[in-house]
Amino acid sequence: MYSFIPEKIYYEKNVEDYELGKQLFEKYKDVPKIQIESHNNILEMRQKSNIDFVKMKKSLIIGTRKSLKYVPNKKTSDFLVPYTSSGCTAMCLYCYLVCNYNKYSYLRLFVNREQMMEKLLKTANTFDRELVFEIGSNSDLVLENTITSNLEWTINEFSKSKNGYITLPTKFDMVDNILNLDHKGRTIIRVSVNPEYIIKHVEIGTSKLEGRIRAINDLVEAGYRVGVLVAPIIMLDNWKQLYHELLEKLYDGLSEKAKKIIFFEIIFMSYSYVQNAINSEAFPNAIQIYSKELMRGTGRGKYYYKNKYLDEGKEYIVENLREFFPHNIIEYIV
Repeated sequence: MYSFIPEKIYYEKNVEDYELGKQLFEKYKDVPKIQIESHNNILEMRQKSNIDFVKMKKSLIIGTRKSLKYVPNKKTSDFLVPYTSSGCTAMCLYCYLVCNYNKYSYLRLFVNREQMMEKLLKTANTFDRELVFEIGSNSDLVLENTITSNLEWTINEFSKSKNGYITLPTKFDMVDNILNLDHKGRTIIRVSVNPEYIIKHVEIGTSKLEGRIRAINDLVEAGYRVGVLVAPIIMLDNWKQLYHELLEKLYDGLSEKAKKIIFFEIIFMSYSYVQNAINSEAFPNAIQIYSKELMRGTGRGKYYYKNKYLDEGKEYIVENLREFFPHNIIEYIV
C-alpha cells in the first residue's frame, strides 16, 4: 500500500480553520512544520538548485486555493478546473507540471475543498447540457487520495449533481477505495499507460503497467466510464517495438468488458528547456528522452516532435490500435 510520509511540511497559517487541514495536521503530527505566507512563494524552496529536485519532492505544502477560475478546454472536457492539489510526489522526466512550476512541482494540497465543490456543482447545474469538468489537470487525484481521501469525498459529493461529469487522469493503481462508491456514472477516469521500460526509467515513482491494467478492469467492473491514455509517446530508438508490445499487453490483460467500453487518447511527448536543465542535474544517469534530431524548438522554450516524425508516429500508433482495438473510439491524437 502506497504511503507518503513527508520529510517537512510548509503550511499557510489559516489551514487549520478547515476540517481537512485539521486532519492533515493530525495525520502528520510528528512531521516538522514551517509556517509560510503563501504556498506560491516559499523562500527556502526558491533558493534551492535543480540538483535538489528529488529532495524537494519529499516536502508537502498545505494551503488554500485562491483562484477558482475555470479554463475552457476542447479535448475530453469543457473546462479545466483548479482543484484540491497541484504537483505530485512522482518524478516523471517529461512532467508537464514542471513546465508550469519549474522545480517547484512538489505536492501542494488545498484544504478549501468545500468552496471548490460548491462552485463545481453550481456551474454544472447552471447549464442546460451535460458539461465535463477536468479536475485532475494539475495533479494526480488517485495519488492525492491516498493522503487526503479527497477523491472519495469528491465522487460522493458530485454524484448529487443533476448535471455534468467530472474526469481525471492517473498513473496510479490505488483505486480500491473508490470502487464501492455510488458515483451514479458521473465520474470518468482515464488511466495513463506506457511501456514498462518507460514507466521504470522515465515515469519514476508511478505504478507499474500490470497494476494500471488491473485498475482499469476494476474501475470498469465498478461501473465507471474509463479511458486509456497512451501518453506520452516517447520516440526512443526502439519506440515502435515498445508501443506495439504495450498494446499487445493491454489486449491480453484487459477484461472482455473493458475491451468493449474503453476509449483512447493519444498524446506524443512535448518537452522543455526547463525540464532538460532539471533532469541533467537531478537525474544525471537517466536515459535521454530529448532528441535533437527528432524534435524542434519553439520560442517559448518548448520542444515538439518535427511534423514528419509526428505524422509517421500517429499513423503507426493508429494502425496498431486498430489491430488490437478495432472498434474503440480514439478521442484525439496530438
